[in-house]
Amino acid sequence: MKKIILFIFSFTMLLVSLIPITACAENIKLDVNAKEAVLMSEDGEVLFEQNATEKRPIASMTKIMTLLCTYDAIDSGKVALDDNVVASARAASMGGSQVFLDANASYKLENLIKSIVVCSANDSCVAVAEHISGSMENFVDKMNEKADQLGLVATHFENCTGLPAVSQYSCAKDVGKMLSELIKHPHYFTCANVWMEDFVHPSGRVTGMTNTNKLIRFYDGCDGGKTGYTVEAQHCLAATAKRGDTRVIAVVVGAPDSKTRFKGVSDMFNYAFANYESKVYLDIDSTQGEVAVQGGKKNTVPIRSNGKLEAFGKKGSMDYNIVADIPECVKAPVSEGDRIGVARLCDKNGNTVKEVDLVASCSVEAKTYWDYLQQIVTEG
Repeated sequence: MKKIILFIFSFTMLLVSLIPITACAENIKLDVNAKEAVLMSEDGEVLFEQNATEKRPIASMTKIMTLLCTYDAIDSGKVALDDNVVASARAASMGGSQVFLDANASYKLENLIKSIVVCSANDSCVAVAEHISGSMENFVDKMNEKADQLGLVATHFENCTGLPAVSQYSCAKDVGKMLSELIKHPHYFTCANVWMEDFVHPSGRVTGMTNTNKLIRFYDGCDGGKTGYTVEAQHCLAATAKRGDTRVIAVVVGAPDSKTRFKGVSDMFNYAFANYESKVYLDIDSTQGEVAVQGGKKNTVPIRSNGKLEAFGKKGSMDYNIVADIPECVKAPVSEGDRIGVARLCDKNGNTVKEVDLVASCSVEAKTYWDYLQQIVTEG
């Protein structure tokens, strides 16, 4: 009997403990044990911040910008993932986190990128920087140019590794912006999701890599991020997580220990997913009906959206609808991808929040003289 009473009491207390958490999620006050913290949506809307623009060392979170500039070089065609990169003596001599590159040995750029993402390899950072820009110093100039392009408010780089430098600094909000740009590159996630992997050197020697971002294994939805630690910067972490259509970014700068930085980011993620959501109102490439074609070999052309219309906001508070502006007909010829109309995401007051083009899903050739003649004969 006592066991039954004890079970009922324990179960009741469990329910009581859960009810306030669910009902009062909006009223949770975040208090991150770190010098700086920020929580933001994928597109940069700040949901929480704590001293987020103070200039501080950020240790290896610097590598977020190193990776971003590397992907920019790949996108521009200056370098390619399958490039062979020769590690200089300078690169191989880097201290701190490393994969112990052999001086004068040749490595694939893609493998070096993975080592930077997974285990924060300083030697790989310098090798990549020298391959892209000729020297680390020239590459760092690109990093600072990129910071200006992104409108970062409190960031300056002196190296590409995050090793201590007197005039190198950033802030939580700037790191969040950098990470939001980095995750636009799909290749990044092929590296960021690696938990453990061997880095194989040309000689056959193997260096084991373990991801420094423990949340990719222990937090549901976390699929990317970058840790950092130096005595000056203390423990830092920038990470991103996605559940359903909702992605958020959280940054901690200057936590007292590693466990605290992971807890701080986890707490911010929990708050975000409890209170906010992204809703996709119109997905990319979704079919939006057909439009009549005047003078075409086909009478209609199907149209689709060439972008996504989505909104981010507090749960239960978003009130949007799609308004499509589509003509009754278009004149042939029509080429696949031609802009036919526009779809707008509008708020309850009719104001346009976002818009995407509606384009032709296929081509429709114009009728020729013989097509018209054949039509007359057939109908006659």
